[in-house]
Amino acid sequence: MAIDPRTPVLVGVGQTQQRLDDPTAALEPIDLLAEAVRAADADTFAGRSMLASVDTVAVIDMLSWKYADPGELLARRVGAAPRTTITTTVGGNTPQMLVNRLAAAVARGEHDVVLLGGSECVYTRWRARRAEPKAWLHWTETDDAPCPNVWGDDRPGSSAYEMAHLALAPTQVYPLFETAVRAAAGRGVDAHQRVVSELWSGFAAVAAQNPNAWSRTPYAAEEIRTVSASNRMVTFPYPKRLCANIDVDQAAALLLCSHGAARAAGVPEARFVFPLAGADAHDHYFFTERESLAESPAIRVAGTAALAAAGIGIDDVARFDLYSCFPAAVEIAMHALGLGGPASGDTRGLTQTGGLGFAGGPGNNYTTHSIAATVDACRNDPGSIGFVTALGWYVTKHSVGLYSTTPPAGGFVAVDPAETQRAVDALARRDPAGAVDGDVVVEATSVAFERDGTPNLAIVSALTADGRRALANTRDADAMLSMCTQPWEGTTVRLRNDDGVNTF
Repeated sequence: MAIDPRTPVLVGVGQTQQRLDDPTAALEPIDLLAEAVRAADADTFAGRSMLASVDTVAVIDMLSWKYADPGELLARRVGAAPRTTITTTVGGNTPQMLVNRLAAAVARGEHDVVLLGGSECVYTRWRARRAEPKAWLHWTETDDAPCPNVWGDDRPGSSAYEMAHLALAPTQVYPLFETAVRAAAGRGVDAHQRVVSELWSGFAAVAAQNPNAWSRTPYAAEEIRTVSASNRMVTFPYPKRLCANIDVDQAAALLLCSHGAARAAGVPEARFVFPLAGADAHDHYFFTERESLAESPAIRVAGTAALAAAGIGIDDVARFDLYSCFPAAVEIAMHALGLGGPASGDTRGLTQTGGLGFAGGPGNNYTTHSIAATVDACRNDPGSIGFVTALGWYVTKHSVGLYSTTPPAGGFVAVDPAETQRAVDALARRDPAGAVDGDVVVEATSVAFERDGTPNLAIVSALTADGRRALANTRDADAMLSMCTQPWEGTTVRLRNDDGVNTF
């Protein structure tokens, strides 16, 4: 079959990490990314370097250091001379979003060779801060103008109502999703902890075989769910090993180009992995507005649209990398896509890396690593299809992509995001209840712990008699400990409003 020379194809992927005892000897984020870029260039097996041909550089938003125009600085580091640089807003969805948008632009002839990637050095930053005496990192500050192209939704992840009730960090919000998933499954506390720890043990086993994983320890399920000195409770129901690990120094890069540019550079066809289709959407933006905390209509809509655009069904997919900051994110994605997972006898992998808890959770850039791992898996199983999901904020912003060594018969399709968003926006939503004095029915709980093992704050999500969602807090020790041993979902509690914050 003749392939249109404008067909987008991934030809090189690179991943790198560092873990130095002396933070002042570590590479800064842009230089760690440059190493990943050089690895991606070598991974093409091309007759010549493709970096001199790069016309577009896109760098995912970094948390550990801010560069005015990271794409421009990266280009100087690796000897590229792009005409366009791009960066993103905050969101773990952004790497896949970039591939979707840039692959479509390559197909339209707007770009020919695209370099994209990201990097975090949180491990080094934190160790420098904690060193005695404090270590100073002399990382690059440039006179570059700010990057003119910032892609993505820049709204904050939490509403004022959510922030007033301290639901403003992933470790505080995702337990609400987890306990809502638990309630929807009809499980008790111990039974659900066993289920999620067994799921996560499978992820740890994948990380143990991944040379690019930050942690390669194959934890047993009991080691993941049991609280210990090395596995403290963070926010119930999540001990440390059920949480994403941002304490990493990792970078990943992808080379995306037209089929014609790949052939001209002498890239062997065995290196080609084609994006087949991609789609993006966000759920009702703030979690207090959603009909259910246990579901993601946006993943369902985007996933269904991408599969339809590629002309395949979910059963045609050989492997997945589901965004895995916390178990709830994976469970919600599985439900949205109709996947039963290992418990149902479906042996298809749900992660290609080992997930953010074990392979590493480098800020917004995890999905660049998952795409790179999916590319490698597709190369090792020619003709098979890989499915990647990416997620930003609180099961909020979503991007999905399909990959294969077999080119798409009808060309790459990026589903119009206006189309998917209209479908999501038309679905039922709830109104936040605001100040409440009276009885509500609990639907989800989150109990944060101090490092010494004592609970210090509970966030409760509850429904009023007219179906609005109320948030509330308590610091009552007996109530918090009770939430860690028995499900409170379905329990009636009486709220009182204290200067705009609901308590009980």
